[in-house]
Amino acid sequence: MAILENIRKRTTILILIIGLALFAFVISGVFTSSGFGGEKVGSTVAEINGEEVSIDEFRQQVETVQRSSPPGTSSMQIVNRVWDQQVRNSILEEQFQDLGVSIEQDQILNFLKTSGYAQSPEFQNAESVFDENVFRNAVANWRDNEPGRYDLWLQTEKQIIQQAKEQTYFNLIKSGVGATLKEGEFEYRLANEKMDLKYVRVPYTSIPDSSITINKSEIQAYIEEHKDDFKQEEARDIQFVYFEEKPSDADVNAVKDEVLKLMDDSIEYSELTGLTDTVAGFRNTTNIADFLDRKSDIKFDSIYKEKKALPQLFADTLMTLAVGETYGPYRDGDFFKVTKMTGRKPNGSVKASHILITYEGAERAKPEIKRTKEEAEEKAKELLIEAKKTDVKFVELARDNSDGPSAPNGGDLGYFKEGVMTPKFNDFAFDNAVGTIGLVETDFGFHIVKVDDKRDLVQIATLAREVEPSEETINKLFTDATNFELEAIASDTPFSDFAKEKEYTVRPVNKVKAMDENLPGLDAQRNIVQWAFNPETGLGDIKRFNINSGYAVVQLTNKFDEGLMTVEDASATVLPKLRKERKAAQIISANKGKSMEDIAKDNNLTVSNATAVTVKSPTIPGAGQEPSVVGTAFAMKEGETSSLLEGSSGVFMVTVAKREAPIKLDNYSTYANTLRNSSSGKVNTAVVEALKEKAEITDKRSTFY
Repeated sequence: MAILENIRKRTTILILIIGLALFAFVISGVFTSSGFGGEKVGSTVAEINGEEVSIDEFRQQVETVQRSSPPGTSSMQIVNRVWDQQVRNSILEEQFQDLGVSIEQDQILNFLKTSGYAQSPEFQNAESVFDENVFRNAVANWRDNEPGRYDLWLQTEKQIIQQAKEQTYFNLIKSGVGATLKEGEFEYRLANEKMDLKYVRVPYTSIPDSSITINKSEIQAYIEEHKDDFKQEEARDIQFVYFEEKPSDADVNAVKDEVLKLMDDSIEYSELTGLTDTVAGFRNTTNIADFLDRKSDIKFDSIYKEKKALPQLFADTLMTLAVGETYGPYRDGDFFKVTKMTGRKPNGSVKASHILITYEGAERAKPEIKRTKEEAEEKAKELLIEAKKTDVKFVELARDNSDGPSAPNGGDLGYFKEGVMTPKFNDFAFDNAVGTIGLVETDFGFHIVKVDDKRDLVQIATLAREVEPSEETINKLFTDATNFELEAIASDTPFSDFAKEKEYTVRPVNKVKAMDENLPGLDAQRNIVQWAFNPETGLGDIKRFNINSGYAVVQLTNKFDEGLMTVEDASATVLPKLRKERKAAQIISANKGKSMEDIAKDNNLTVSNATAVTVKSPTIPGAGQEPSVVGTAFAMKEGETSSLLEGSSGVFMVTVAKREAPIKLDNYSTYANTLRNSSSGKVNTAVVEALKEKAEITDKRSTFY
C-alpha cells in the first residue's frame, strides 16, 4: 500500500518455533523394517524433566502445522500451539513409560479399520473390504517410491499411537472416578433443599478505606503466606512514541485536486502528431468502464445495487442523484471519490411476505402434507379473504397457517430482485403496488402474497483515488522519528517529559511476557519484545523500530524477574484483602455478644429476609453471592441463629427461619451418574495441568525468537 511499507518489505519471514521432547516410544517400525530415529542436531530450545528439546526437530513440527493452518495465522500462534501440544505429549509420555502403556500393531490396525483409510479403494481387496496386507504393501511402496507421502504417513502413525495411548491412560484414571448413591443424594439436596433466612448484614463499606492503615511489611507478610497466589513470570514494562505513516494535509489536498482535474475535460498534447486534443473527463466520458480502468483505483461495477450497498455516510445523497448527475469529490475512508449515477431501476427490489398452502405431490411439499390440490386451493381462498380484512395481522396469519419455511418469520421473504422468485410469484410482486394482497398459484402450491415494500436499484460509477502519504511525507516521518530517538537518548530529561515537550503522545505497555507477540497500539511486534528481553538491553534504553505503518521509538522502563511479586506490584491485589480482614475484625469486635436486632439497631440497619435460598444458588438479596454464609446456614437447624459470619460483602448474622426438604426419590442414581460423568469429564484437563505443575520445564524460546 504505502511506499514506506514496500521499502521495508522482506522476501522471507523467520518462522518462529519452539521445541519439546520427542516421544520415547517411536512407532515407525510397526509397518516398516527401519526405525524413525536419528540424533538431535543443533541447539536446544527447552528442557523438560531433564530431556533436552532439539530446535531442529521442533522446527519440522512447526512447519508441518504451518502447512495446515488457516490463512492469517501468525507464526507465534503456530509456535505456541505446537509448544502446548508438545509439552502435553512429553509429560504424558513419561507417564506412559512408567505405567508400561504401549500400543501394539493390532490396535493400530483396528483404528485404521474404523477410519477413512478403510474406505479408500487403494487399501481394499477384491471384495471391497479393508485388507491389512494390501495396506502394508501400500506403506512399503510409499517408502520406496513416494517419500513425501511416506513422511505424512509417519506423522499420522505417530498421532494414532499418541491418541491410543492417551485414551488408555485416561481410561485407567477414570476407572477410579466414581460417585456413590449417598453422594448423589447429597448433590440432590444441595440443589433442591430450600431455606428461608432472616439476616442482618454490616457491610464492609460502612468503614472508610482511609481509616485502615496497611504498611509494606504487612503486605509482604501476606505475600509470603500466599506464595502460590503471587507468583509472576519474567516480564517487562515499556513505553513508546508512535510515528504513524499517514498522509499529510498537503497529500490529502493533492489527491483531491487530482480528482477534481479528472472530473472535467482536459487538453492533451500529442508528441507524435504535434496536435492538441480535448480529452473527456469523468463527467462527459462516453465509456465509463474504460475511463475508470485507466484513471481510477476502483473499477466500474455494472451491477445494480440497493441503498444499503452504497457508502454508508453518503448513501442518502447518492440515491437522490438523477441519471448522468455526479456528486463529489468526497472523502470516504482512505479515498477521494466522485460518484456518477449511470442507471436506475425504479422499484427494482421488492419486499414481500406470503402464506404458502401446499398439497400432496406439490414441489418440495413435506411428507406429512396429505391434503389434495383442491383442498389446498379452497383453504388458500379462505385465508385470502381473511388476510384482506383490515383488523387482521398478516404476520400472525402466516405464522399460524403457512406451510413454507418462512412461517416462523411471519412469512417474510425479505427483499429480492426481479427474476429471483418463480415467474408467477415474481410477476405479482413486481406488477402490483405496495400493500396489495393476492393469490398466486405455483408449482409449490397456493401463495397468499402481500407486497410489503419496494426500493429503487441504482447503477453507479465511482472515480476514486487512494489518499497515500507522499515520498516527502515519508521522508519527513523518518527524519522526525530518527531525530526524536537520538535526542531522547542524549537528553537528561525523562523520556515521557521529553516527548511531551515535543508534543508527542507516550503510550505505556505493562507486564509484557517473554513470548508475547501483540502489543496494544502496535499489534504484532515480536522484534520489540525480543529487544526488551535481550540481556544487553538495560533499563532506560531507547530504540527506534520500523513497523508496518510507521515507526515506534521505545523505552524499556521496568524489568520483573520470575518469582514472587514485589510489594509494589502485589499491593493492588493485597490491599483490598487486608482491608476486608481488618474491617471484618472491627465489625465482629464491635458487635460481639449482641442479638440480631441489636446489631441492626446499633448499625442503623434493618433485619432482612431471603427466601428459597439453596447452596447451588447462594444469592442473598442486597448482598449478592455469599457462598460461605449460605453454606454455614445449610449446616444449621431450623430456628438456629449463627454467630457473626465473615462474608464476601460484609459481616452477617443469620437465622434459619424455615427449611424445606426436597421430595425424597426412590434412588439417586441419576445424580450419582451426573457427578461421576462430571468428574470424568474433567480428568483429561486436570491430569495434564497437574503434570505440568509438577514438571521441571526450562523454556528457552525467547532466546531464539
